Amino acid sequence: MTEETITPPTADTASSAQPGPQPDGATVPEPGTGGGRKRPRVLRAVARWTAAVLVCGGLGAGTAYGIAGMERHEVPGLATESDGRWQYPKLSLPALPEGMPRPFTYGNEGEIHHADLRKLVLPAPVGAKPDKSLDGGWTTVDQYLAEYESHERPALKQALTDHAVRHIAARGWTMPDGTATRIYLLRFNSVAFTTAFQDQDLEFGGEAGKDLRGGPEMKTDELWTMPEETTTSSYAFQEAEPYGAEQTRQAYIVAGDTLALIVQSRKGSAPAVPFHQTVVLQNQLLG
Repeated sequence: MTEETITPPTADTASSAQPGPQPDGATVPEPGTGGGRKRPRVLRAVARWTAAVLVCGGLGAGTAYGIAGMERHEVPGLATESDGRWQYPKLSLPALPEGMPRPFTYGNEGEIHHADLRKLVLPAPVGAKPDKSLDGGWTTVDQYLAEYESHERPALKQALTDHAVRHIAARGWTMPDGTATRIYLLRFNSVAFTTAFQDQDLEFGGEAGKDLRGGPEMKTDELWTMPEETTTSSYAFQEAEPYGAEQTRQAYIVAGDTLALIVQSRKGSAPAVPFHQTVVLQNQLLG
């Protein structure tokens, strides 16, 4: 089965021939004065000028149409200032095993992700420095639990054993401005196990639940809005002020048998725009 693309992004020149110069004092004879041999030259000159006008007019119209059909940022001199979004590679859903449906479609009542979980982790944006320990492949339970405070880890580790987590895939990167991002995808045997881990162990929903490493005091991200017509559930939080040397943002996505954790932080403050963009795109890959 082929991959499915996710739909989130020269000037022409021409010359025209002109009539050559006429000899000094040359005139176009009047009809019937013996100038019959010179008249075709005049007609050819007029024809050449007419063609040149039409070509230039056509080029002008074509250029105007081309500019009108371009986005503002694609027109030289009309580029707008970036709103903070990162440039991600073109995203596509990975191919499925033969005969297997995508989650949230007819025939997949269990909301199971049959695709390779590693191919569902959001790729790093352009210009990012990859985290070698989180390269988009499989990672361990302990690596995932390292995101939480040390006193939270023993109980969460036992819960992951009890709920039979199958795989954990992860990717991390750091942007030139210092924003660090880490994404973990946890796949369970069923939606019931995912929900149980959410409600009974992580305890997030209206609140962020278990404390992240460093113990930031998290509050609901009031600017976050669930994407329309989504088949998943997403929850976004941000570190409350005062947040000291750096600010942390956190999000969970519950998508059938799979749970995602996204953690983003930066010294000073962590901007909302790339964080929300990251959550939206990861949500699309899982939905």
